[in-house]
Amino acid sequence: MPKREIKHPDKLVSTGSYSAGVEVDGWLFISGQGPLDLRTGEVVRGSIEDETRLTLSHIGKILEAAGYGLQEVVKCTCHLADIRNFDDFDRTYSKFFSGVRPARTTVQSVLWNGIKVEIDAIARKA
Repeated sequence: MPKREIKHPDKLVSTGSYSAGVEVDGWLFISGQGPLDLRTGEVVRGSIEDETRLTLSHIGKILEAAGYGLQEVVKCTCHLADIRNFDDFDRTYSKFFSGVRPARTTVQSVLWNGIKVEIDAIARKA
């Protein structure tokens, strides 16, 4: 089965040499998303909660563009600029997933342009 590029429906500017999502054989791989205004490419700064909400909303829009939902996410990798923000990040993250939550890895990383969070995801169509 050929791979299919999935675009973020709001993205108007280039933010790098990657696809927002790639679907192949019922799997959707979503590139790392962060707290950006995808119409301008500018960082939307805020609390860890604000940046997490915006980041996960981007993932949700990519999922929707591909015909998937948050319930089909099976794995997330989460990068925090400061691991001390884990509890506040986790409280916000948990509001997006119910039932069997995705497997997850959360690590502290050096992130681009001072963002607080970046998340990538893998989803599988049942």
